[in-house]
Amino acid sequence: MILLISSQGQNLESPIEHRFGRSPWLIKYDTETKENQALPNPGGRQSGGAGVAAAQFVIDQAADVVISGDFGPNAANALRAADVKMYLFDGNLNNVDDVIDTFLEGKLPAF
Repeated sequence: MILLISSQGQNLESPIEHRFGRSPWLIKYDTETKENQALPNPGGRQSGGAGVAAAQFVIDQAADVVISGDFGPNAANALRAADVKMYLFDGNLNNVDDVIDTFLEGKLPAF
């Protein structure tokens, strides 16, 4: 399964970013191989339409799941239309690695 997690940095120890569309980085994580890759979010610097640009990028990455602190309505609609599952993290998690572990334990709420 391919996960994409909104992040402030480029590795698993990076702090999580609560804004999906404006997240500077998306960490791509493969649950089967345990490989990860930091991808710059193309929506992160846009003046408008950041969420939709980020959603399209997630879809293009063939992600099964995207995890963030919040999703705007346009991004959420685009992700739903592509059958990408959305999950939420909260302030109790510190970094991307914590988010992955909590997701794999089945403890993150669906959006």
